[in-house]
Amino acid sequence: MAHLLTATRLMLTIPVAVGLARPQFLNPEALALLLCLAVATDYLDGKVARAAGTASPNGQFFDHATDCIFVTTGLAGAAIAGIVTPILPACVALAFSQYVLDSYLTHQQKQLRMTRIGRWNGIFYFSPLCLISASRLTVFEPIGSLLSEAATLVAYILTVTTVVSALDRAAAPVTTR
Repeated sequence: MAHLLTATRLMLTIPVAVGLARPQFLNPEALALLLCLAVATDYLDGKVARAAGTASPNGQFFDHATDCIFVTTGLAGAAIAGIVTPILPACVALAFSQYVLDSYLTHQQKQLRMTRIGRWNGIFYFSPLCLISASRLTVFEPIGSLLSEAATLVAYILTVTTVVSALDRAAAPVTTR
């Protein structure tokens, strides 16, 4: 069941990314619904796996890789729309690659090795996507431009924290020796 939740999020990747890049592709309510579904599946998949006793390093990798693909493509769509810096999706992809290589090769662990800042970045990567989606909803029309500007600001902050996280992870093996 947990893998089905993760796979559902993976299947939402392209429609959400295109919907963010091209607002005419999805109506605002459909985009908001798909994003809510993606966030819900992200929240629930790990809980379901742990409750069912099926949590595993492979499941964790599938979940985190799906998160990376989802937010990277969503942020790329937002960058195409000119709302977030195109540097952020590139940084997310590079940081995830570093996360995998550091966990499996540098530290030779059998599962991903999280860091505090990396974990929080992973959670907050969804926020520009949600802010953009909310900015397009009729109910938020009076503050739509403010929400869009907030998405831009959050994206810049996440770009900085992603670089900080990558530098922290790169320095960690040196400082622990």
